[in-house]
Amino acid sequence: MPAAQHNSSEIAARVADQDWPALAEELDEYGYALTGPLLHAEECRALAALYERPELFRSTVIMSRHRFGSGEYRYFDHDLPEPVRELRRAFYPRLLPIARDWAAKFGRPGSWPERLEDWITLCHKAGQHKSAQILLRYGPGDWNALHRDLFGDMIFPLQVVIGLDEPGRDYTGGEFLMVEQRPRAQSRGSATLLPHGHGLIFTTRERPVRGARGWSAAPMRHGVSVVRSGRRHTLGLVFHDA
Repeated sequence: MPAAQHNSSEIAARVADQDWPALAEELDEYGYALTGPLLHAEECRALAALYERPELFRSTVIMSRHRFGSGEYRYFDHDLPEPVRELRRAFYPRLLPIARDWAAKFGRPGSWPERLEDWITLCHKAGQHKSAQILLRYGPGDWNALHRDLFGDMIFPLQVVIGLDEPGRDYTGGEFLMVEQRPRAQSRGSATLLPHGHGLIFTTRERPVRGARGWSAAPMRHGVSVVRSGRRHTLGLVFHDA
């Protein structure tokens, strides 16, 4: 994987160069926000190709067996490939102020440490030892049911998915879905095509919504619409362990 390794030192700068005030505003408003480019085409190809190296993963999930939808995903082991480790490390301090702001609005403790490594240590002490970083693969007819990535009591409220294939060329369909359950109203849904090498930051379980009596939590779930043709790979970055 020479191309991805060669460029890994640049990834933190690309994450830092995003328009974070605008991303925070979109996250507050909708519970998700699309970044600009994070990975070059050759880096996307190199990451997608890792799916063929089972020694890098702790487990493979066949989604239809668990009624999660259709398709496959693999959980990386803790010895993450450098680009995955660098992306996760670069995103955490940028997402941390948003996570703490949301916690304050909910009236909850926002005591995530400054360093990702210290937070993961707390997850392990609480019994959440398994890596939750995911590489997903969908083919024609595959889809992902609406869900949340909650694996225990230790939860970071934001996560990131990065598109590794080009919609419209490598695959059709396969929109990223978000559904918000609104109080005393019908649910609100959205569908986003992930541009090649871009990321979507989204809430792990809910977003804060201001009401007449203060802030409340609007539950949200995510999934993937049916892939109509081609093959779709994505990288999922989760900031708590399972």
